[in-house]
Amino acid sequence: MAVPVAFFTVFFAYPVSAIVGRGLKTDEGWQFGRIGEVLSRPDILDVLWFTTWQALASTALTLLIALPGAYVFARFDFPGKQVLRAVVTVPFVLPTVVVGTAFLALLGRGGFLDELWGVRLDTTVWAILLAHVFFNYAVVVRTVGGLWSQLDPRQEEAARVLGAGRFAAWRRVTLPALGPAVAAAALMVFLFTFTSFGVVQILGGPSYSTLEVEVYRQTAQLLDLPTAAVLTMVQFVAVGAILAVHSVTVRRRERALKLVDPAQTSRRPRGAGQWALLGGVLLTALLLILLPLGVLVERSFDGPGGYGLGYYEALQSAGGSGSTFLVPPLEAVGNSLRYAFVATLIALVVGGLAAAALTRRAGPLVRGFDALLMLPLGVSAVTVGFGFLITLDEPPLDLRTSWILVPLAQALVGVPFVVRTMLPVLRAVDDRLREAAAVLGASPLRAWREVDLPLVRRAVLVAAGFAFAVSLGEFGATVFIARPDNPTLPVAVARLLGRSGELNYGQAMALSTILMLVCAVSLLLLERIRTDRSGEF
Repeated sequence: MAVPVAFFTVFFAYPVSAIVGRGLKTDEGWQFGRIGEVLSRPDILDVLWFTTWQALASTALTLLIALPGAYVFARFDFPGKQVLRAVVTVPFVLPTVVVGTAFLALLGRGGFLDELWGVRLDTTVWAILLAHVFFNYAVVVRTVGGLWSQLDPRQEEAARVLGAGRFAAWRRVTLPALGPAVAAAALMVFLFTFTSFGVVQILGGPSYSTLEVEVYRQTAQLLDLPTAAVLTMVQFVAVGAILAVHSVTVRRRERALKLVDPAQTSRRPRGAGQWALLGGVLLTALLLILLPLGVLVERSFDGPGGYGLGYYEALQSAGGSGSTFLVPPLEAVGNSLRYAFVATLIALVVGGLAAAALTRRAGPLVRGFDALLMLPLGVSAVTVGFGFLITLDEPPLDLRTSWILVPLAQALVGVPFVVRTMLPVLRAVDDRLREAAAVLGASPLRAWREVDLPLVRRAVLVAAGFAFAVSLGEFGATVFIARPDNPTLPVAVARLLGRSGELNYGQAMALSTILMLVCAVSLLLLERIRTDRSGEF
């Protein structure tokens, strides 16, 4: 545990606590009275209220739309099922900047709906809610559908034989078994929408602001560190509570269920009702997922002189975007790939060691560390990025001008995915195999190489894929620390969208399309090497 603890202490706890300290501590000591002052401000109360209710609304809407999809993927067998499963998961690995850009092309000024019917939804809450459903649809389908596919249908059939109706049997048998998985999926969706940044930043306009967006505004634009520190603390407490509840629901699910092979539970749809349900899910996937992505790609080719590669060619010239970049925007592709590769290596080392430690030790301290590993997913990435700038600027960690700062920030987001992917597989390794290797004279290192590694090799590849995808799209922290001459793809897209002009808009669409394709390829490779359908995301 030494390496993960040291990594999180230096690159997470230290920067976040430094920001809070700068905001709340003066020469006269800690000024905790500022907490009450900030939280009593009407504008901050409006931000807190909007952050909470939009997260609740997004969660409810996502469950309403995605649960039928979870059932279809769990119980139906139809041509193209695995391809569709990969397609609906693409939005989850997309950077939020790309998600916002896709819906801007669909719902914004000059967008698809604006040209077709004169309807604009950007700068409205509906655009934010739809984008959140788009982003989190796969969370429900994978988390709930993965478990649903392993519930033995004979239990429900037995209830019907004993006289229960179809709905009563589902309500009394299947729903209680699915309850923890639904709760876990709802908590994950709430967490992602409660901390939403890129989507609200692009689609919300000046009218809507979540805690994360407000932290960015108070830090980067107003330089009001006390307010940013208080908002960071509020978000930290809220995320900690969400993760604690999530941990309880996951443990309940692990203890309560006996699962079967998913191949035994899926079958071809029967009857008009089931075929209609399958058609409805396919139509939802088409309108909710494929349409925004398709419009994004179409806009990247639709130049002033007609369809062509004009916007992509403009990416090769720094002058094509005025003073937005010091280098051609296309260089952001190479930068992002290099940064994501290094971040993936760091995340695999740190996350792999953490998963191994959590597998072989027990107790409240270790379980607490398990929860802490998830905090970077919920604590303000903006705070982490700004914290890097004000803490890592003195020897022996004078990294503010170093390229390694970006991969370190990206690795913080990748480590939780590595841990969550590898931990279930490592826990499934029988300790007696390691003991047998030790009895035969194998050292601990050789026992790991000969016993654990062959069993977890695929899990490592899946973990690496997820870490690479999320590192590639990290935006909240990177927007602070990426140098102007070495922008990443999400930062480049945001900069282009922040400037007026058709050429800048078109280049943003082109870069977003490139980023989407890279993420989609990573996901398709993950689908080929997935080890199981155990219900873990």
